[in-house]
Amino acid sequence: MAGNVQAPAPVGAAREQDRKARGGWRGGARVWEDAEQQAKQRRGGPGGELRRKLPKRKIVLLMAYSGKGYHGMQRNVGSSQFKTIEDDLVSALVRSGCIPENHGEDMRKMSFQRCARTDKGVSAAGQVVSLKVWLIDDILEKINSHLPPHIRILGCARHGSALFQPNPRHRSPDLVELKQVMTLLCNKAGLKRVTGGFNSKNKCDARTYFYMLPTFAFAHKDHDVQDESYRLSTETLLRVNRLLACYKGTHNFHNFTSQKGPREASARRYVLDMFCEEPFVRDGMEFAVIKVKGQSFMTHQIRKMVGLVVAIVKGYAPESVLERSWGEAKVDVPKAPGLGLVLERVHFEKYNQRFGNDGLHEPLDWSREEAGVTAFKEQHIYPTIISTERHERSMAQWLSTLPVHDFNATAHAAACPDAKVPSPAGDSD
Repeated sequence: MAGNVQAPAPVGAAREQDRKARGGWRGGARVWEDAEQQAKQRRGGPGGELRRKLPKRKIVLLMAYSGKGYHGMQRNVGSSQFKTIEDDLVSALVRSGCIPENHGEDMRKMSFQRCARTDKGVSAAGQVVSLKVWLIDDILEKINSHLPPHIRILGCARHGSALFQPNPRHRSPDLVELKQVMTLLCNKAGLKRVTGGFNSKNKCDARTYFYMLPTFAFAHKDHDVQDESYRLSTETLLRVNRLLACYKGTHNFHNFTSQKGPREASARRYVLDMFCEEPFVRDGMEFAVIKVKGQSFMTHQIRKMVGLVVAIVKGYAPESVLERSWGEAKVDVPKAPGLGLVLERVHFEKYNQRFGNDGLHEPLDWSREEAGVTAFKEQHIYPTIISTERHERSMAQWLSTLPVHDFNATAHAAACPDAKVPSPAGDSD
């Protein structure tokens, strides 16, 4: 026993060590960090040691989901009454071992960002999110194994250095060779590489949505035929596209959301394109798809853009209401049902131009995942819209409310021109 007793340190040395520790000296901080890490390992058991060794890196996920039965994309922590897509996603991330449970309660801990929030009932075929996770093997398969079939992760990209990190003490003999090794490793894993600071929301410069609706929505009110026998004429389709083209460019869309005042700069949005495709028949009912691409959209903006064109084509509103809706006057714009709205894809055009061909990263165009996206739409999104419309008749019920809208109202926002309604973080439809 006596042989194990250490001689006490000199008084001066002991005081110096204590002074350094209390003063925040690096050595003292290192001791504290090591002690804290050891305590965490003891509390975590064998699993905690395994998690500590796993690298934590930024990844980008390509998601597809059917939004029926969900109260949108964005998670509302502490409100289990309204289930969201992110509730199921976070649960799958925790259960698959990608993130600790407390990261789900505070999503900032994993630097979580989404390209677009989607409203209640709205689906997505090409949503993109970015976050930091533990890099586990077979990450896509494991996450999907804990997700319901109507939510799928179709693609994954991650920061290239996570796959190959050279020792900073060793000088690489050839940087080109290092880039080639990283490329081979990523290609073998079927992954794209993104920059370490990639943020899915900030790097996204445009979003494309489509709105699928039964064509009887365009039947004139005087001979309204809300059944499966209606077929859209070429003349009516041309008029629909002429009206939709009016949205192109920059306009003040304050009347197309409840979140913005008429003089708020953020109410001005840029629409790159909007058009209606040729109609098609599914299960005996004719449908059409309206596509719209823009930099960003406010809450309910697309549904109201569709709703106003439908009201005009049906004869409830004059065409002049479109021009009036971009002024400061308050216009009663109807909001089409959320069922047919789908986030089709998000665009990273500026990011791709800068990093897509730099030899270290790849463009985020998800072309290799296109077949999976198409299959998901055919299996989960289109059938849900068609069957729900057939049984619940959401479009038909909404059309019956159009006569109650007053499209001639001229209430002017000047009565309270500077009134602003706080808008939630981020934009979506």
